[in-house]
Amino acid sequence: MIPPVARRFVAGETEAEALEHVRRLNERGVQGMVNRLGTHHDDPDRVRADTAAYRELVASIGDTGLEGSVSVKPSQLGLDLGEDVFRRSLESILEVASDRDVVVWLDMEERTTTDATLDAFEAFALRYGDAQLGVCLQANLKRTPADLERLADVSGRVRLVRGGAYDEPRAVAYRDPERMDRAYRDVLERAFATLEGPIAVATHDVSILEHAAELSERHGTSLEIQMLMGVRPAVQRELAAEYDVGQYVPYGTRWKRYFLNRLTENEHTVRFALRALL
Repeated sequence: MIPPVARRFVAGETEAEALEHVRRLNERGVQGMVNRLGTHHDDPDRVRADTAAYRELVASIGDTGLEGSVSVKPSQLGLDLGEDVFRRSLESILEVASDRDVVVWLDMEERTTTDATLDAFEAFALRYGDAQLGVCLQANLKRTPADLERLADVSGRVRLVRGGAYDEPRAVAYRDPERMDRAYRDVLERAFATLEGPIAVATHDVSILEHAAELSERHGTSLEIQMLMGVRPAVQRELAAEYDVGQYVPYGTRWKRYFLNRLTENEHTVRFALRALL
């Protein structure tokens, strides 16, 4: 059972709990991006199990008419076992999604997975287009401006994040917080100038959101705002009155690692957790 302090950031251990959370979000004008927690599966049975779970999840979202999508990690779908395994898993999910008009987002993991992730995105975007498939780019990676140019003619959705969740070497990634912020703004400017959209901006930084909104209006490109479950929920509801807002909704039995990561990354989360324990 997930303790109350963690339930603010994790929807539950089951698909039913995640879908119920999405239903409540929809009542407030916010969409849900559901992720079944798990990463770097090197067991074929676990890959098959998570792939099947995503197929069921996509079907449930589509069949119930919920405003929601799914967000998957390539290493969860078997990338560590080979790109062919990953692609077969992803395609089986996209087949269900295409029948139900549900978007599938590809998360971006460590730099060693970037090429395989983008290769798969390009290949499947040709078949499924921007209605079904999206990919994440991390602004802190020095390669990202070139990756944006690469995706300029690809029909698919792009999510832009500041990055920094992975301990990448300085040779390939910016590590200084101020430099990372500058890189994020630069990537946003490049994206809105070169991509047709829609562009998703994943951040809780109001100044970044204001900058993205200005760029969206200037270039006439559709903007979607994405935030984490449990972080600034009131702001999410306010923004939903003007923009498409999606909340990242994690669920599953492997919630402890995710929750601990939130504690180490987010000072607000730490304060909340400490208040709950005292």
